[in-house]
Amino acid sequence: MKVIPAAPSPEIFRRAEFSEEGFVRLTESPLLTIDMQYPALGMKNAESLCLVREQVAQRLNTAAELLPKGYKLKVWDAWRPFALQEELYYTYREKLIADLHLEGLSAEERDRVISGYVSLPVDDRQIPPVHTTGGAVDVTVIDPEGRELPMGTGFDSFSKMTETAYFESSGDSRIRDSRRLLYHVMTEAGFTNLPTEWWHFDFGDRFWAYYNNAPAIYRGAFRREEIYEKA
Repeated sequence: MKVIPAAPSPEIFRRAEFSEEGFVRLTESPLLTIDMQYPALGMKNAESLCLVREQVAQRLNTAAELLPKGYKLKVWDAWRPFALQEELYYTYREKLIADLHLEGLSAEERDRVISGYVSLPVDDRQIPPVHTTGGAVDVTVIDPEGRELPMGTGFDSFSKMTETAYFESSGDSRIRDSRRLLYHVMTEAGFTNLPTEWWHFDFGDRFWAYYNNAPAIYRGAFRREEIYEKA
């Protein structure tokens, strides 16, 4: 598995050819199951509906069709309102500093590392937190009995073990193979992966644009009112 380094500062992502592509709501299907995590975790600004851009929905179904028979994708998170991104950043920031031993870094360097796990709440729709675009999704794989495949960590863990390639050189081969399966079906469907999070994939947002050396196609949509009428 080839995994490239995490993306740099948001300022590099000014190149864009924005689309007005709409949003759709994902619901349970033979290919997908929905398990939105932030409502369950009690985040006050959490979004209960699973909302994504139209092409993202199509590509998720394509990825799920590439899985072995009876397996499905489970979606943990998709579009986030800007208020939730702010809540997540300030909820997790101090934990990330402690868990990743960032205390000795400059503020700028700390933010760069933290942004590999939680996007900075940049209040700019041209270079927004990627989950506010509807192009980013957090997913895993479940087997025909509805059990999540072993991936080595849970959702929103913060450690070196969450890096997509962590188990490539050592460790449990079942975890390695499970991550490979998820990675390959998603990238075959046109997504890119955030190397610090095995569960995070992008299409059309600024991370996807960076890894593909292409213009971003999705702006940020910061409030529910901006997309509900279209989903």
